[in-house]
Amino acid sequence: MAERESNAGLERLLRESGWTYAQLARATNQIGTELNTRLRYDESAVTHWLGGTVPREKARRCVVEALSRRLERHVTYAEAGFPPPRNGQPDTEVDLVEGLIELGRHDMDSSRRGVLGVGLFSVALAIPGWPDVVGRAEALKTGRMARIGMSDVEMVRSMTHQVSDLDDRFGGRHARPLAATILVNTVAEALRADARPEIRKAMMGAASDLCYLAGYMAVDEGLHGLAQRYYLKALELAGGTDNHLMYCTILRGLSVQVGDLGHGARALELADAAAGGTSGAGPRWQAFVIGQQAHAAAMTGDKALALRRIQAAEAAMDRAESGSGSAGRYDPAALNYHISQMRYEFGDRNGAVDSLALANQLRPDIYRRTRVMRTGLLGERQFQLGHLEAACRTWKAALGEYHLVQSGRVDERMHTMIGLIRPHTKNTYARDLYDRARATLPARLVSRAG
Repeated sequence: MAERESNAGLERLLRESGWTYAQLARATNQIGTELNTRLRYDESAVTHWLGGTVPREKARRCVVEALSRRLERHVTYAEAGFPPPRNGQPDTEVDLVEGLIELGRHDMDSSRRGVLGVGLFSVALAIPGWPDVVGRAEALKTGRMARIGMSDVEMVRSMTHQVSDLDDRFGGRHARPLAATILVNTVAEALRADARPEIRKAMMGAASDLCYLAGYMAVDEGLHGLAQRYYLKALELAGGTDNHLMYCTILRGLSVQVGDLGHGARALELADAAAGGTSGAGPRWQAFVIGQQAHAAAMTGDKALALRRIQAAEAAMDRAESGSGSAGRYDPAALNYHISQMRYEFGDRNGAVDSLALANQLRPDIYRRTRVMRTGLLGERQFQLGHLEAACRTWKAALGEYHLVQSGRVDERMHTMIGLIRPHTKNTYARDLYDRARATLPARLVSRAG
């Protein structure tokens, strides 16, 4: 029997990481939990891997991702001395549609259980460049089904608008499976149909928008691996539109996601890549991207860069607000949220509270989910300042609308609230809020905070 060769690649990466065998095993087990897969590795397993034993496929994914997060760069399977997964990323454009169907079918069931294992979030995710996605989109096979026209494109756009409105008002938990159903039953067929070139580009743009929305709603539910898969599919589809701004908008969404998960350097990298598409863009879109750059720069501790970026975002927003016919979701409320986050990163807690309160005042009523989520965050920031009664009043406002929203991020805000006020229930305001919360919130949120 041939003797196994030791895994020199994994040994190099482990040495570079500075981890012990036990630390690599624990990190691998933690990522397995994210995939809804229970792993029980210890230092002896790492010893076997270094000796040439190849872990099973799902475990290899977890090892590679653990090292990628630790080293803050993309680690390949080959670099780690492992064979690649059998179900690696598709390379042909026929697989663009097949991948869209496979992704959507996993997500058509609204239960969390059905989608937890669909994708693993990767902070070091390899992002295809604009020339790559253009090339993939051009390879799309056509002529398989009936011909489509502009009316079909408008139908997809209208459905996307309706799903987005449901998400804004009620949260993404029930709206996202609707988006998945549209992708599988309507969009996939349209992408395989014959069409004039301009119609095909328009349909791919509409499909990209819907995938981007589905990714955003997956983030809202805390399904970050699934969200990344939707975002990557949106990037691929954007390549068929010749619309570089759309591609950069999706990069900005990826930046927001990784930033919210605490990876500031990666968030700044993606925001800077998105800013490469600002040439020729309107001032509102520029503010949309530059505001995210400011927040990400603040997360890295670069105060000078963050201040320059936020000033540029404010100037762009001033131009947008003074112009005629300006439209778009990035508005003064969103800009003040970025200012609040930047101030918070630099320790200006009072300024962060003031900017967040202003953002909430300016936010249009149609964005209920965002309002409830950010109101909950405002309560947390007030609590951190020691303003318990003000925080309770703020939290009470968020709790009053909780029953209208189905959102994982809102659930997390409520869970945090319960945990913060429970030790202060001798205070009349805190006790009243606590009792209301116990009567309003699902038991799982109350018990988890115990």
